[in-house]
Order: sequence, then structure tokens, then C-alpha cells
Amino acid sequence: MMKNIKTKAALWVLLALSFLLFYAIYRIQGSPDFNLKTILQILPKVVSIDLVLHAFFVSFLWKLPIFKNWLVPFPNLNGTWKGQICTTWIDPETCETPAAIPAILTIKQSFLNVSCVMRTAEMTSRSLVSSFVLDKQNQLERLVYTYDSNPIETVKERSPQHCGTMSFEIVREQKKTKLEGGYWTDRKTTGTIEMRFWKKERIDSYPKEMGTHPVSEVRANKS
Repeated sequence: MMKNIKTKAALWVLLALSFLLFYAIYRIQGSPDFNLKTILQILPKVVSIDLVLHAFFVSFLWKLPIFKNWLVPFPNLNGTWKGQICTTWIDPETCETPAAIPAILTIKQSFLNVSCVMRTAEMTSRSLVSSFVLDKQNQLERLVYTYDSNPIETVKERSPQHCGTMSFEIVREQKKTKLEGGYWTDRKTTGTIEMRFWKKERIDSYPKEMGTHPVSEVRANKS
């Protein structure tokens, strides 16, 4: 995510803030002379305050609307998203593609990092590398990540562990945001996913009320 930070804006903010801090400390100390000794006494204090403010900004302040776009170019996607997966995979037992698969996506995001965990009734996939792809000129705003998927033990025979890549388009609908895109895996499977924001809390397990996996449901009905 470092490549998406607006470096020029960040540098100007840092310089302006450092100058104001220097001036404030100089006035508070009431130093009679402005010389090299005074500068060397004040600079460490300015740097220390800058570091504290940087840590606070990276952890919390970046989420404030006042910094949006001009300093923070990417959206705040923190929380749990709910939606469905539509796979192109054909079930060898039915020779048909399964129905839409209910899924949730939890996103943990800071100013410098973003991680994604997707869960269905049968698997949990965790991002290995994640990044925003932003290009205002071409109206492009995406969340892209490579993931490792681990199915539950009872389905590993027909759904082995695998890796894949997800590319989400960040779509803004009035005051709401949705994620829609596609995925492809090293099992040579592909599909589309659509997610809508659900809640700020990050859910650590698949909610049973969202229902079972459609493939498991078909096999259960056959037995």
C-alpha cells in the first residue's frame, strides 16, 4: 500500500507540522536567542512529537473524512462484508455449476496494510499479499489480493487446498459501497463475487444462519 500514499502531500504536511511545532516550542521555552544551540535543543523534541503523531495517524486519524482523497487516496474498508460467490466450476456429480455460495469477507486495514479473510460454510481463505490499485485518470479503484484457501476436512477430497487471486472493483452507490469482481485459482477454477458492507465488527467465523454450502446441500439431499 505504500505506493498509493500521496508522498508530496504527506511531505508538505510533515514540513508544515514540524515548523509549527518548532515555533510553538521556541515560544513556550522563551529562548532569548535564536541560534544553532537553540535549534539543536528544539529539534529532538520536534522529531519526537512528529513520531508520536505519525503513529497516531497511521493507527487512527487516517480514517477521518478530513484526510480523504487529498492525503488518504484509498477508502476505509474495515469490517465485515456479506455476499455470494458464483463459480464457473462444474460439479462432476451433477454436471452443473452450483448455486450461488453465501460468503463473508472480513477486512482489517490500517494506513499501511490491508488483510482479507473470506469464509464460506466449507472454507476459509486468507490473503497473502494485498494492495489497492488506484488510477483516477482511468476511473480505476480496486482491491487486489492473493490468497491461500483451506477447506474444512470433510470436503478436502473434492475441494483440496489451493491458492488464488481476487480482484475487487470498489463500486460506490450513493452513500454505500460494494465490492464486485472475479477470482481465479491454481485449480483452474474461476468465478465472480459480490460483497456489500455488513457491519464494522470483524466476524471470526462463518454465521450458520447464512446457510450451508450449495454443493454440500445437493449431496446431502442425494444421500
